[in-house]
Formats: sequence, structure tokens, C-alpha cells
Amino acid sequence: MTKKNALGRGLGALIEGVEKETLEKKVEANKDIAIEAIDQNPFQPRTSFDGQSLDELAASIKKLGIVQPLTVRESGDGRYQLIAGERRLRAARIAGLTHVPAYVRTADDQAMLELALVENIQREDLDAIEVAISFHRLTEECRLTQEQLSERVGKQRSTVANYLRLLKLPAEIQLGIRNKQITMGHARTLVNIEDPGRQMGVYYKVIDGELSVRQTEDLVRHLQTEKVRDPEKQERKNKLNSDFEQLTEHLNRIFSAKVNFRINDQGKGKIVIPFDNPGEMERILGIFDRLNS
Repeated sequence: MTKKNALGRGLGALIEGVEKETLEKKVEANKDIAIEAIDQNPFQPRTSFDGQSLDELAASIKKLGIVQPLTVRESGDGRYQLIAGERRLRAARIAGLTHVPAYVRTADDQAMLELALVENIQREDLDAIEVAISFHRLTEECRLTQEQLSERVGKQRSTVANYLRLLKLPAEIQLGIRNKQITMGHARTLVNIEDPGRQMGVYYKVIDGELSVRQTEDLVRHLQTEKVRDPEKQERKNKLNSDFEQLTEHLNRIFSAKVNFRINDQGKGKIVIPFDNPGEMERILGIFDRLNS
């Protein structure tokens, strides 16, 4: 039997056991609600909103209005709590609207969290780690099994499992996925490497060599089938890695940053000191100046 797409079936499909009749009693469509009467969803999984994208949506709302109503629940004293549609609400404020169309739904805290997470997963601009985090929250906080989660979001169970496995990758690789330095295909290949150190080594090679997913798969396959023919060479390599681990910890303390070493079997490599903004770069350069004085 072909799996139905839960994302296209409305709110009833998101909460197991909600029949059409019950849903109709719990939802009132197209009620105009004052924006100032709507409070933020405390379970909102999304933490960042692109300013340019919001401005573009606001321009569209000015011209066409809000095509898809928001979803809210009553919180008492004439106020409402947002369940889904925060991006539309923010854009409506930018567009100067005073009222927005909304569905008023009866929902407990768990249902609110689940609805917000599932709506978040539907975003087209969502990166793989954001999807994985939302899946993880649905399994942990909403206590859904992977099979139930598969039904909720309309994806194969194997796909859900692949996303969840991404959260086992080192933090730096997860950040690389979010920053679009590597793709989901690269990440799925890296997950197959058990040793975190080797994962990082392959990750750096993917970045530095701009390797395709196929090239990355070939590299990982080669590493997994490679046999150590020279025990003394392997011992020297292990000793070198141990020395650099200690040096890395020392430099991390000096620069208050995650310093990385990229080194090959011959001992050649480079030191990378990352920074998040120009101010952080100035701070690191200041440390160099003090060390040279």
C-alpha cells in the first residue's frame, strides 16, 4: 500500500486518532484575530528567521493578503497562543496588518509542540540538522516511535532513521551541514565511519578537496577496507595524533577557540583557528600580538 503524505492532509493527520468530526468541532476557520492578541508559541522549534525572506513575504501579504491562515489556541482573557505560522505572523506585522485570519484549535501543550515541530519540518529552507533536531524532539518530547513519526511526516522510516543518525556526528560536522559546506549525501557517508577522529579527517578532505558525494563514498570505502601493513608506521601515526591532541587542548585554552590540526601521514599539515565574526578575529589577532611582544 502506498504511504499517504501526512503533510498534505491538514491538522487531523498530525494528531493520531483525531477524526474529521472531532476536528470540525475543535477548529473554527478564517476567524480574524488582532495581531496584538496573539502571543508567541513557547514550543516554537525555529529560532532564526531570514530578514530578506520575511520582507519578501511581507510584500506578498501587502498585495495578496495571507493565503494560508495561522493556527492558534485560546489562552484566556481574549488572548490567543500561536501554534503554527510564526513566519506569517512576523511578516504580517512588517506589512502593517492589524488582524490576521486564523484557525482556533483546542490543543494541549504536547499537541502544540507536535504541531509546531511538524510545521517546522515542512519548511523548504530547512537544513538537514534542523530536520534531525525536530525529529529527535518528536521522538523524545512527544514520545513518538520512529514508525509513528514516519506516519506523521509522510516519510519512510529509513529516511527518519537517517536524519536521526546525523545527530551522532561531531558538532563541527553538524555545523558544516547547517552552513551548507557539505550536503546530506556527504553527511550520510560520514555517519558510516565509527571513529570520530576519522570522521573529522574525511570531513576536512571533503572541504579542502571539494569532493563530490561519490568521491566521498569512494574515500570512505577505501578507508574501511584498508589494512595496516606497517605496524611501526601505524604506531608512529598514533603517537603523532596523541601529541597533537595535547597541543590542540593547549591552544584551545590560549585562544579560547576550537583550534584544529589538519595533518597527513607524512606530518605535513596546517593549523586552523576559526572565528565567527570580525570582532572575534580581532581578539585572536590581539593574542598573537601579545605572544610576539
